[in-house]
Amino acid sequence: MIKKTKEINISEKIKIGGDNNLLLIAGPCVIESEELVMEVASRVKEITSELGIDFIFKASFDKANRSSIHSYRGPGLDEGLKILKKVKEKHNLLITTDIHESSQAEKIADVADIIQVPAFLCRQTDLLVAAANTGKVVNVKKGQFLAPWDMKNIVNKLIETGNERIILTERGSSFGYNNLVVDMRSFPIMRDYGYPIVFDATHSVQKPGGKGESSGGDREFVYPLMRSAVAMGIDGIFAEVHPEPEKGKSDSSNMLPISSLKEILETVLKIDEIIKK
Repeated sequence: MIKKTKEINISEKIKIGGDNNLLLIAGPCVIESEELVMEVASRVKEITSELGIDFIFKASFDKANRSSIHSYRGPGLDEGLKILKKVKEKHNLLITTDIHESSQAEKIADVADIIQVPAFLCRQTDLLVAAANTGKVVNVKKGQFLAPWDMKNIVNKLIETGNERIILTERGSSFGYNNLVVDMRSFPIMRDYGYPIVFDATHSVQKPGGKGESSGGDREFVYPLMRSAVAMGIDGIFAEVHPEPEKGKSDSSNMLPISSLKEILETVLKIDEIIKK
């Protein structure tokens, strides 16, 4: 039997956890241009509206942990938030983006509905507290270096701030050099803490540093892993999507082509319906 999690209100209309249907968090890995994020937001909104699934747009204004100092990072905090605000207003969408430093929390909270704590930074107490103190929903990605039961300490840090609007995201665990695996036991283990669980389907097939000066990935495994995770009773899916993933400036090896998104969502929505019944 699938254990029910707390219902978290992201907005008046969009909720995650409890008896709610699967939520989709999606967008390009990084803000490459205003035109690109507008296109992705528009196309994914059209797909999710047709399927009746709630959608939150995601893109990073900065990729602070790139393998090489010469890799594209994004437009930066101020310009990036300006673009995300335009996406939010034009397409009437909720927004999420990463936080990298405590000092960014207030500015991000002015635009984002969910503040996402990157996996590499998930144990940084000051960062967690700053994100939680905004009162926004905080989505913490489980570090590749952590066991699922280690996330209990992170949950407790957030609870101590008085903010229990918490989401936890599984994104694979380091398994040797340049390799990640997804332990399906992570989902029920982390659900025991009572908060909604999201599966990051695209980062979980990443090969960190696998290309030397950039990360590689195995896109072909996104679909089976996503189906498996939904069968374990998760509350949401995180997927990075792009019109032409191979041309993407970050995570080009594991982002999904938008053209395939509808088909895979149709499949996992059927699985979600069966499991939650």
